Amino acid sequence: MGFLPPIPRSAAGYRLYTEYHIDQMRLARLALHAPYPGGKDPVLAAVNAAAAGNLGEALEHAYRYLVQVRSEFAQADAAVVLLERWASGMPADVTARPLRIGQAAALLKLSPDLLRHWERNQLIQAPRDPHSGYRIYHAKEIGRLRVIRMLRAAGYSMMAVLRLMRHLDTGSQGDLRAVLNTPDANEEITSAADAWFTTLRAQEERALAMIDQIEAMLRKYQR
Repeated sequence: MGFLPPIPRSAAGYRLYTEYHIDQMRLARLALHAPYPGGKDPVLAAVNAAAAGNLGEALEHAYRYLVQVRSEFAQADAAVVLLERWASGMPADVTARPLRIGQAAALLKLSPDLLRHWERNQLIQAPRDPHSGYRIYHAKEIGRLRVIRMLRAAGYSMMAVLRLMRHLDTGSQGDLRAVLNTPDANEEITSAADAWFTTLRAQEERALAMIDQIEAMLRKYQR
């Protein structure tokens, strides 16, 4: 897979691993496991560059991954700031007239199918026009959709957002970050994103550990 440098063979055909191979294995084992907040490209690039002996380039890619993870954390944090202000009573929308689902989707740059999907998953309940039976969205519903959209875009799972919305719908407040980050005991955890803050902090530590490993290799193999 290209994650190790070429391995020489003995006269009998046995592989002969060097100390560099061992250090590269440590880097690959550290780096190559999910999740990869923001994408795995810089992680793969770091491991491949180190395998090719280009440790300076590998270090640049590892720092790029650190920046990427910290950017993801900043997005997650900003989404919670919006959530906290909205939950405390700050309006998130001032749409003056009720909108049908197609109009609401166009306003939010989402698809009607996604709005229906969120409703099926109980993130939102749109009222119905008593005459036509069509869903109608007022400023209250549009504001809630804006918060849901930002939370989902920032990496929070459907289950985490549902947990949060159910919490708020009961009139509860408290530490909303903790609610987003802490699965209930009766939930089936299918994704690390159910504890997204914890996941991002762990990935930041992993990025820093990758940097430490590459820097140790740079010091060891500098010529």
